[in-house]
Amino acid sequence: MFGEAFKVIWVAMIRAAMNTKNTKGTPKAIKGYWSNGRFVKPEEIALEEVGPPSKTMLKAEADEKQALGEALLTLRADLMARLDLPTKLLDAIKDARKITNFEGKRRQMQFIGKLMRPLDADPIRDAINEQLNGSAQLTLQLHLAEQWRDKLVADDEALQAWLTDYPATDAQQLRALIRQARKDYKPEKPGEAPRHGKSYREIFQLVKAEMQATGEPE
Repeated sequence: MFGEAFKVIWVAMIRAAMNTKNTKGTPKAIKGYWSNGRFVKPEEIALEEVGPPSKTMLKAEADEKQALGEALLTLRADLMARLDLPTKLLDAIKDARKITNFEGKRRQMQFIGKLMRPLDADPIRDAINEQLNGSAQLTLQLHLAEQWRDKLVADDEALQAWLTDYPATDAQQLRALIRQARKDYKPEKPGEAPRHGKSYREIFQLVKAEMQATGEPE
């Protein structure tokens, strides 16, 4: 009787051990679904739903390429050379620059747009932005030069401020130009409006040259 009891306990222990092993070894359920005889995981679902580009997307891309092509007509030669565009496209751009007829120009730009479709737009876009930003920077620099010129002629303290920011300036030359510009600004005859003379323009050229050589201080 003792042997039978021991046997029952022993069998129960073995079954418990087997159940524990099976529980630990049970694989976790994988999320997803079956599609066309293939199991699709969640990370693949989004890729399946994207699909090919729509006609609207293709039209928008074509319009952008044509707009970039129009911008290439006025792109600087150095920036154009950097792009290393196909010869056929470069020839089409040269021809477009010569066309003055509206309809002919329109057809030529459509042709340029087609030639640009297989090209990567990013380098072209970067070159155009570089030219635009460079023009904006130059315009800003000219405005700053004009402001400095007017300050230097109107205010004695402006000279010291300028020399602090641009110490390489020929101070003696600048002082002489300022004195002469102030003399020139006086009307030659009573009742006449004062006019700026040569020294006024020379101050602008000196200031602009120093700003371009040194850079605008932060």
